[in-house]
Amino acid sequence: SVVVIDNLSTGFSAFLPEGVPLFIGDAGDENLVEGVITQHGVESIIHFAGSVVVPDSMRDPLGYYRNNTMTTRSLLNAAVKGGVNRFIFSSTAAVYGNPDQVPVPEHAPTRPASPYGSSKLMTEIMLHDVASAHGMNYVVLRYFNVAGADPQGRCGLATVGATHLLKIAVEAATGQRAKIDVFGTDYPTPDGSCIRDFIHVSDLVQAHRAALAYLRGGRGSTTLNCGYGRGYSVLETIDAVRRVSGRNFAVSYGPRRPGDIMTMVADTRRIHAALDWTPQYDDIETIATHALAWEEKLFRERGGLPQHAESA
Repeated sequence: SVVVIDNLSTGFSAFLPEGVPLFIGDAGDENLVEGVITQHGVESIIHFAGSVVVPDSMRDPLGYYRNNTMTTRSLLNAAVKGGVNRFIFSSTAAVYGNPDQVPVPEHAPTRPASPYGSSKLMTEIMLHDVASAHGMNYVVLRYFNVAGADPQGRCGLATVGATHLLKIAVEAATGQRAKIDVFGTDYPTPDGSCIRDFIHVSDLVQAHRAALAYLRGGRGSTTLNCGYGRGYSVLETIDAVRRVSGRNFAVSYGPRRPGDIMTMVADTRRIHAALDWTPQYDDIETIATHALAWEEKLFRERGGLPQHAESA
């Protein structure tokens, strides 16, 4: 059974299935967390909470160290006090910085290029040390670019002002944005734009279930890349949204942004060897289709009117 702690700063309580207990509060509130652990007999923690926007972290590094690193320190302290010995952490490919080799393996050097990446790497280090000292086992899942939405349309990315590429592209395809901005077209890549390894959110969910089964099976702590091992450029991703939507939309080209990584593709051999996990949605058009369907539903529910964008 699942119990959720969330301060709802970016989340939505309506997306929780019926009957799942929700405690509205901060993951860094040790009294709250200890109480929930005791009350519900919590044995495992999956820590999804955090701030995730790279450019924001460049402007507000201390905010990111507070919310991503200090909050997790408090959460881990509460976990240790409550005797929780299994911990799954949402980390990021941003810990690698600009990798020396692509696809990037988990043993690659960690050289974050942003406070966001640094704040997550600090948490990984803390988790390793806490586990060594207190007999905790953990799985660190280094997310690559999470995208798409629940194929059944039950939930998806609904945060206003989200900065994820596919989210912005489907907003443009539904007429909610006048254009989409591309930052950097002069990278030494085939089309000059950055390359990313997109993973469907539903496959990522299943990776967490598999990681929990791995820990329950008595396996030792590990760090795993979560991606498909296939890169798509920013411009290829925009074209995929145009194809599945049948709509055209304006694209604006600007300079590179500080902290952005040129190419980030996962070496996925370790996750496939360690976990019972087989991706179901490893296809950019499928990811874009699900993201678009969710965005159209969200737009209707918020009272939006269909937009008649020109055909692609």
